[in-house]
Amino acid sequence: MRKKMATHSAIIFDTLQYSKRLREAGFSQKQAEVQAEVIAEIVEDKVATKRDLEELRIALKRDIEELRRDMKELEYRMTVKIGSMFGIGIAVLIVLMKIFHI
Repeated sequence: MRKKMATHSAIIFDTLQYSKRLREAGFSQKQAEVQAEVIAEIVEDKVATKRDLEELRIALKRDIEELRRDMKELEYRMTVKIGSMFGIGIAVLIVLMKIFHI
């Protein structure tokens, strides 16, 4: 048994101590070793580190800023379209008023 360290940063799982505690609780040497190895693998593969969370925060912040830019662009395009429709409506109304002499 040896201490295992996760590949990302300083998450340390003491497989030797864990195995020892399992043996003291009645597990066989082999059972304790396998259990400790499985737990160490889970810790190494599945636990998010501070670095992982920071990378996620940065990515989310970038995505949020991109969404904000997209929304501003859509707002501008919608304003132009609505303004155009309003202008066309007024022009049609003026033409109809001239045709019917109103």
